[in-house]
Amino acid sequence: MAQTRDLDLVIRHVLAGLGHGIHAGRERGAGVEFSEYRAYAPGDEWRRVDWKLLARADRYFIREAERDSHVAVWLWLDATASMAEPSREINGIDKLWFARTVLACVAAIAQRQGDAFGLVVCSGDKVDFTPAARGPRQLQRVLAQLNKAQPLGGLPTSEVLKAHLHFARSPAVMFVASDFLDWPSPLSEALQRLRRMQHDVRLLTLRTQAEVDASFRAGTAYRDPERSGGLHRLSGADRVSYREQSRAHFDAVAQACRQSDIVHTVACIEQPVVEVLRGWLRAAGARRAASR
Repeated sequence: MAQTRDLDLVIRHVLAGLGHGIHAGRERGAGVEFSEYRAYAPGDEWRRVDWKLLARADRYFIREAERDSHVAVWLWLDATASMAEPSREINGIDKLWFARTVLACVAAIAQRQGDAFGLVVCSGDKVDFTPAARGPRQLQRVLAQLNKAQPLGGLPTSEVLKAHLHFARSPAVMFVASDFLDWPSPLSEALQRLRRMQHDVRLLTLRTQAEVDASFRAGTAYRDPERSGGLHRLSGADRVSYREQSRAHFDAVAQACRQSDIVHTVACIEQPVVEVLRGWLRAAGARRAASR
């Protein structure tokens, strides 16, 4: 648990600048009884502050008097070998670091809302599964699993992923962070299947700025970490072809998401985490508003 301290600090920093929740995570109405008080946290609605208690205790407390939502939040992390791709502009940052940091923030928001949340990690051709639960201890369990994730191997097979979809029998929101360099893939098939089952599926495609504009250093050799093969070098002519193929691939991903009614957000890992997280949550809200 001590190893998750850095994630805890990042979460606090990001959420301090974020006022959005995942969804309307709690139900209101007649017959709802008082549950408990908890300390005010940045992003809480002021109308939920107990002002009488503030006068007595000189501290802000939130009055929890709502029923929990029945919607679970599921975090999906692609921890395959390609997620080790580093930023060429910011030292110490790679796709996996960014993905697990964003998902850790989503977990913290779910915990704050009182939602049950769980974690699915795809790495080394297999799936690691953390069942959904509520509370601060569940947040520490999820952070510990995110912290352990290492970029290994490729995606699990369709059969392996299908065998793990048993958790999706009840309504759920799926937050999936990946580079989606493989599409179609066993992962994309599983996510489209979940959407057909009426789950809310939200994808975050992560790229580096160098991948976007093909600004790889001239003469540098690269090897695909998930497939056997030789070294590849990018010449000036190769860059043009690379940009065209890259654009076509991610256009196809975006089109497939639109056809399946899946929220799809693209970000570079050089962007601030809070900016990406805010955009990801807003994209889902925009879709809900458009569907009304």
